[in-house]
Amino acid sequence: MADRPKLVTFIILLRRSLRNLIFAVGLVTFAVFLLSPQLLALIQGHLDTKLYFFTVAGPFLAHVTLAFFVALYVLAPWATVVLWRAAGRVFAVSAKQVFFFVLCTCLLFYAGTAFCYFVTLPFGISFLLGFGSEELRPVISVNQFVTFVAVFLLAFGGIFQLPIVMVFLARVGVITRRFFEKNRRFAMLGMAIVSAILTPTPDVVNMALMGGPLYLLYEAGIVILRILGIGGEKSPSELEQG
Repeated sequence: MADRPKLVTFIILLRRSLRNLIFAVGLVTFAVFLLSPQLLALIQGHLDTKLYFFTVAGPFLAHVTLAFFVALYVLAPWATVVLWRAAGRVFAVSAKQVFFFVLCTCLLFYAGTAFCYFVTLPFGISFLLGFGSEELRPVISVNQFVTFVAVFLLAFGGIFQLPIVMVFLARVGVITRRFFEKNRRFAMLGMAIVSAILTPTPDVVNMALMGGPLYLLYEAGIVILRILGIGGEKSPSELEQG
């Protein structure tokens, strides 16, 4: 295994746990589907949105989609353990540090989804629907609504991982803190692209709602690296240039 490229080793280690994880997602999806009407009513009431359906199978598919995304949300800690355990073996990270990465990843994931659910989504939906009028009334499909909310929540849970990813890359020596500090402009461009890809709708408002926190997380990652004293040394390429 030592002679294999790290990426190949990482994929092999993931594959061993992927089958059980997929089975668990299917099982939890079925269980959550039984509660999906109550969950949909809860989300709909929180966001104060009237929903409609335009096909016979629309409500059923919406409940299946909601159950699937809730299953991913519930099983996120398990997926986190699988990912970091494999990464720890590939990059020779100690079990104590892997536990730190797992804990921080779970906390950041649920913090990101909570921030999105209670702050970003209500503001974003209210702002966008505010352009309606007596002549232009919103008719929102339940399928589009569920997909929009679910993707937005998971996307925010994902982007909140940026600080821990930065710490990990600096810890294993892939990228230094100096690199993050010197390439803020390129990072902002990358964040704009990521926001455009991850947001369910291509409007500027939703991109800004995601891109703004993403940049703050980037700066937070640099601050954390300074506090921990990780990644401050120059990389080999920087030493050669210096």
